[in-house]
Order: sequence, then C-alpha cells, then structure tokens
Amino acid sequence: MRRYRILSFDGGGILGVLTLVILERIMREFPDFLAHVDLFAGTSTGGIIALALAKGMHPRDIRALYEGKGATIFRDSWVDDALDLGNMIGANYDNRGLEQELKRIFGDTTLGQLPKHVLVPAFDLDNVSPDPKLRSWEAKFFSNIGGAFGDQEVPAYKVAMYTSAAPTYFPVYEGYIDGGVVANNPSVAAIAHAIDTRKNPTAPHLEDIALCSLGVGQSLRYLTGDRLDWGYAQWARPLVNILIHGVMGVADYQCRQFLRDRYWRVNPVFPPGIEINLDDVDQVGYLNEFAQQIDLSETLLWIDRSWR
Repeated sequence: MRRYRILSFDGGGILGVLTLVILERIMREFPDFLAHVDLFAGTSTGGIIALALAKGMHPRDIRALYEGKGATIFRDSWVDDALDLGNMIGANYDNRGLEQELKRIFGDTTLGQLPKHVLVPAFDLDNVSPDPKLRSWEAKFFSNIGGAFGDQEVPAYKVAMYTSAAPTYFPVYEGYIDGGVVANNPSVAAIAHAIDTRKNPTAPHLEDIALCSLGVGQSLRYLTGDRLDWGYAQWARPLVNILIHGVMGVADYQCRQFLRDRYWRVNPVFPPGIEINLDDVDQVGYLNEFAQQIDLSETLLWIDRSWR
C-alpha cells in the first residue's frame, strides 16, 4: 500500500507562529510538501492551523492572522478585569474577536466540505445523554473521515472555536473546552483515527504511515524544592503546564515506538529563561526570528527519505 502521511500540530496559542514559520521554511525546500498530506491533525492553535491547511490556505496567510489579529484576539480591558475580579472568576479574554476572525476565514464551510481530511480534539463538558448512566464529560475528536461516522456537517469555524477554548484564557464555547486537556500533541490520536477500519474501510496499515509532528517550542521549566507542601492555589497554574507537557511527551514516545524511522518531530527548545505564554502577542517578532534560526537540516533529510 502507498505511504499514508499525517502532519500534526501541537497547541500553544500565539506560539503557533513558530510552527508556521518552520512549515514555510520546509515548503521553500519542498514546495509539494503539503500536497502529500493525507491527514492534518491539530489541537487548539494547531487545530486552527490544521483546519486552515485542510481548506487550502498557505501557511504565510495563516501566519498573517496571528501577526495581524493576535492583539485583537487576546485583547483585554479594565472593565472586563473589574467584572472578572482580576480574572479570579472569569476568563482572561472574550472569545468574540477569535470567533469573528474564524468566521471570516472559514465562512459556512463544514468539515465535510474541506478538500483534505482533518482530526481536531476538543473536550465536551456534558454529552447531554438522555441516559443518566451515560451522561458525562468526555473527549471529542472531530473529523471528516468516515462519512456517516464523521462530523461532516459541523462548521469548521465552530470546531476551531471548540478546540481553542483554553480554560482561564477563553470562555467555554458551546459546551466545549480546549482539546489540549486530552491531546495537546494529537499525533497518537491521529494514528489511531487513521487506521480505524470502522470509519474508513480503506484505512492504511500502521507500517504504511509516516508522521511529521510540529511543536510550538519548549521552555525549560522546573520547580525547585524536594518537599513542596502545596494546596489548590499553589498547584493551579503549574499543574496545568505539567499535565499538558507530560502528555505531549508521552505522545512523542509512543509515536517513536509505533513508527520508528517513519516518525519525525520538530519541537525546538527555547534558551534558558525564555518562557512564552500562549497570549504573549508581543513575542511574535521573537518567535519569527527564533524559528528562522532553527537548524532544519536533519528534518529536511528525513522528509526527503521518508515522506516524499
């Protein structure tokens, strides 16, 4: 069977700029790189990127959204802060700016109308099952693979809103929150989805899959202290980062074991002391410059050997 190619994108807010610059650099060397992709997978900001690429947008045009509209999307006001008691009881940002931009990009396009296949994780806070024994919160993986088994009729902009509704940053959107709480690196989920013959009778075999995973950069974070006697307040912020980055590392390990040399991940480490949050729009220039300096020689060799 022919090679089945998956391109996966991590979540990370404004750090998606780094991902897009790396992708643009790859495409300068291999202009047909995206043409070979069978499945785009992405979470949160990576979900927006995956959906836009599946629609046929060029990475530079997607990057323009981050660079030109980032300040609008992550815009706060003293009135909002006052109502939220300094963000103690409300999200940092209103999601109307993001919704407006996503509607502009995708319009009424549904997942089923996208030219390429996508997989985008989100988390459903209440599945509203009429059976009380089945009613629960659960992970939801939106996809246009599988015809009747997929989510063909769901508007693409809504899926982008679901997957990027990061807790504390944005409000819940139609009952969904950011897919990063379950799969901030959606690579393994993409593999599982691709080989599921229940959804796709012509699904590829595992040995036919090649997967390229693009991260948003890694900060060197750590906690000092051998016996931290912390409670909810102290653990709240670091625990989110610990869980998300821990799960991303597990996905990386699993992909390496499943695919061996048919798997490649690009996730550069920032210099010590550099920590960029997903709403740090003033760091767009730095992210662009940093991404331009990353050594991609091994990545390009892998693409030439295992992707094309």
